[in-house]
Amino acid sequence: MNWYDLVKSRMKEIGITQDVLAERMNMAQPTIARYLNKKREPDLETIASIMKHVDLSHMVLTSDGLVEYPDSAIENTRVVERNMSYQRAFPVISYVQAGAWAEAIESVPALASDEWYETTERTGEKCFWLRVSGDSMTATSGISFPEGTLILIDTERDHQSGSFVVAKLTDVNEATFKKLVMDAGQKFLKPLNNAYPTLPINGNCKIIGVVVDAKIKIF
Repeated sequence: MNWYDLVKSRMKEIGITQDVLAERMNMAQPTIARYLNKKREPDLETIASIMKHVDLSHMVLTSDGLVEYPDSAIENTRVVERNMSYQRAFPVISYVQAGAWAEAIESVPALASDEWYETTERTGEKCFWLRVSGDSMTATSGISFPEGTLILIDTERDHQSGSFVVAKLTDVNEATFKKLVMDAGQKFLKPLNNAYPTLPINGNCKIIGVVVDAKIKIF
């Protein structure tokens, strides 16, 4: 396996994004992206550092960029059964006003909810469902979250540019659901409906969590 494919697979396995890896290595995220997408070849020291930061060790990098596993690295591995089921349930604790800032999600304790829905996505422990209200995240094509869609928020998932997130104002008890866009060091909350404005993040809000699942009830 090529070293960059191995690293990308490992990052997905342990839930590390390019932004997190870049921060740990004190590098820019676009540089990490170019390395992992083979648009720029790092030196051996950098490759070793990248692999170390995603907990890969005891491997040999050949001159053609392939990774070899010594016996000591795989002798304790075991076969994992495929098609393993994974399912857990989380509560609906509030709604998110998709068209504007809305009621904060912390306002309703999770245990007070009498509405729970299951997911087969692998998530952290601190998740909850929100019901979309408004049409700012309704798109004419591609991914869309029309009013009434249930979105599952994982508060332990790392966010990156392109993530669908719930963000909260730091000085007001309000929250919103948007797409996070990072451009030239600036962060924006972007609606999918072009009729709504893109909101710049200027230290006035924090990311509460990332959308990891969505459901639309048709009946």
